[in-house]
Amino acid sequence: MTRALTVLATGPLTTVQDTGRPGQAALGIGRSGACDRASAALANRLLGNPPDAAVLEVTLGGLAVRAAADLLVVTTGARCAGAVAHDAPAPLRAGEELRLGVPTSGLRTYVGVRGGIDVPPVLGSRSTDVLAGLGPPVVAVGDVLPVGTSPLPLPGVDLAPVADPPGGEVTLPVLPGPRADWFGPSAWATLTGAAYTVTSDSNRVGLRLDGPALQRTVPGELPSEGMVRGALQVPPAGTPVLFLADHPVTGGYPVVGYVVDDAVDRCAQLRPGQLLQFRAAPG
Repeated sequence: MTRALTVLATGPLTTVQDTGRPGQAALGIGRSGACDRASAALANRLLGNPPDAAVLEVTLGGLAVRAAADLLVVTTGARCAGAVAHDAPAPLRAGEELRLGVPTSGLRTYVGVRGGIDVPPVLGSRSTDVLAGLGPPVVAVGDVLPVGTSPLPLPGVDLAPVADPPGGEVTLPVLPGPRADWFGPSAWATLTGAAYTVTSDSNRVGLRLDGPALQRTVPGELPSEGMVRGALQVPPAGTPVLFLADHPVTGGYPVVGYVVDDAVDRCAQLRPGQLLQFRAAPG
């Protein structure tokens, strides 16, 4: 019997993601990978998968799949109504369906299956990079997603006691960026003292924010510089953009700060309309 999932519905956006394509930025290839790395990694740990096994990243629920064989599945990240069990592995028998409703909080849900989603890798990864158009196509209705096998034992964990993503205001630690001196101390005080709202223009590339503009003190433009996940780049309008998994590898607008890397995963769970605040990190 073929180990596979047939896609019946995708919701707003479902992609295949793993740990991405590290170390290729000099070639113009971004890392991509799961937007909420911690949640994707948890799914694989609960299933006894290798760390780089591919999962499904589901934005705002709506995914429905049917199992072609007996499988072991788990959902992590944003908790959706209809999930067989959240943060807990559960069987999905041949012919049974998994249908995810809209999450109560958070934005992205990760659906893992023991053995991983076994689509062909592109440049060493099964991640879909929506900015570069690299990797497997965005998941579509009718797709049959093959499922691999895992050589690792099951961990024997019934439930991972992980808190759901918060639905209210989120505070993120931030460090000064390489061009913080292009803005001056008043802009840094604004960045770390005001609240910003996530806009509906946000996606896997980055969070576009609405809030107080940061005033530059240095005129002119930069040659393009390397960009990383968590960078706060400031376009001419003055409101920062927080880069996520599919960020460009270079950019010409100044970077005023960086969200501390461990906190960037929380940004992947922020919905449009949600408030965030930046606080200066020690160091």
